[in-house]
Amino acid sequence: MKWDEIWTVYGGRLAWTAWGLFFGLLYLFVGFWHMIVVALLTLLGYWIGRRKDLRSGPLLPWGEIRARLAERWRPFR
Repeated sequence: MKWDEIWTVYGGRLAWTAWGLFFGLLYLFVGFWHMIVVALLTLLGYWIGRRKDLRSGPLLPWGEIRARLAERWRPFR
């Protein structure tokens, strides 16, 4: 079997096994809570990158936030 065939048939299993091994070794060397922080930062990076790839717009709608704050705290009512 060639590597292309192996990857197409068993790609998901290979990738998730590699991730499991990576997080297992991370837990072994740095501890549980540090591993959780690294995993959350990785997920945050993935989420931001996915939004950028899909061109979903800004992470926070600054125009809406500014309009709501201006409406709420007008100086002269």
